[in-house]
Amino acid sequence: MSYEMIAILMFSAMMLMLLTGQRVFGAIGFVGAAAGLLLWGTGGVDVPFSAAMKLMKWYPLLTLPMFIFMGYVLSESRIADDLYKMFHVWMGPVRGGLAIGTIGLMVLISAMNGLSVAGMAIGATIALPELLRRGYDKIMVTGVIQAGSSLGILVPPSVVLVLYAMIARQPVGQLWLAGVIPGLLMAVLFIIYIYVRCRIQPELGPVLPEEERNIGTAEKLRLLRAGVLPLVIFATMMVPFVKGWTSLVESSALGAMAAFMAAVFKRRMTRVVFENSVRNTLAISCMFMWIILAAMGFGAIFDGLGAVKAIEDLFTTKLGLSPWTILILMQLSFILMGTFLDDTAMLVIVAPLYVPLVGALGFDLIWYGVLYTITTQIAYMTPPFGYNLFLMRAMAPPEISLKDIYISIIPFVAVMVAALALIMTFPQIALWLPDYVYGK
Repeated sequence: MSYEMIAILMFSAMMLMLLTGQRVFGAIGFVGAAAGLLLWGTGGVDVPFSAAMKLMKWYPLLTLPMFIFMGYVLSESRIADDLYKMFHVWMGPVRGGLAIGTIGLMVLISAMNGLSVAGMAIGATIALPELLRRGYDKIMVTGVIQAGSSLGILVPPSVVLVLYAMIARQPVGQLWLAGVIPGLLMAVLFIIYIYVRCRIQPELGPVLPEEERNIGTAEKLRLLRAGVLPLVIFATMMVPFVKGWTSLVESSALGAMAAFMAAVFKRRMTRVVFENSVRNTLAISCMFMWIILAAMGFGAIFDGLGAVKAIEDLFTTKLGLSPWTILILMQLSFILMGTFLDDTAMLVIVAPLYVPLVGALGFDLIWYGVLYTITTQIAYMTPPFGYNLFLMRAMAPPEISLKDIYISIIPFVAVMVAALALIMTFPQIALWLPDYVYGK
């Protein structure tokens, strides 16, 4: 059997196992281990062992539990509630202001957590009931929550970009900085859409009643201080890193400690909050480590077969496709896979094939990390089985149907596709900040 056929068989077997509902790390690891044993006998055991040693020696992986712990502390201690109250008061006089404030809330939650699930949970439990109670259109606000929560995997400290850095062997710091401007660009585009739509159709986003807007200046400033706290935590973590005063791991430790101290300062660091934060951090961190380990073992076998070179020749020589055509086909495949897989599974499945191929085609792997992340965001919100669609269905009140959820994401997906096209056309949107910081 040719190496190309073995590679296709491995890939097909892995996809089949995933479709049967097997755990991601189990499906990927089993196919990699079975292929290694069949190809090289007992010597194939060295491949997963070597992958495990690489994983254990990858020092930046320590950032993963730090950032997850930081996010859970801020979530469990209800600091996000204070943030929403701030946006509620300051943005209330604007048409669609609470929806715009919700996008702002999601950006800050993303900067505190790095996972889209946390943003979805906070948005659906805090913002959505308030928006519905104040007469906002249920379809529009459902889309706002889903679109805003998707920013969690792009705005630093993105856990997904840490995973991409591990698999693609790229610097985490540069990937984070590459995600800043695209993430803010997407948030601004969401805000512009909401503002324009509510100006054209005022009934979609009414202003707050006069009596709720007329609160004292002292109370407004108190709420503003509550909103500044997450920014202080983010600055405590990122400024020393960008300035070169601390390493990535040291910055993540600063962020976790700052979040912990903020919860203590607010007198919300109870035993229950601490225990829940630690348990959730352990569960999520172990899940990611198993997935990374399986992906590295599978990738080592895949690379050893020379599969990437064979597929590159197939696309460029035999089919005569241009590098940009191949890149666009890759992005479309992510959207297709997003109908039944989450971002982590998508990355570990295609990384052994796509990442070396992107490099061989002459594209920047930092830039491609941002493209992958945005395409994943789009896949999260694409029917029929988008990850965010079902999360929203599980958390939304009964009056919001699955049909409402599907309709709600159409304009926001269009905005995200426009942002993706901009970043593909103008790569410096993603690359300017890391080039400036690291070049300096």
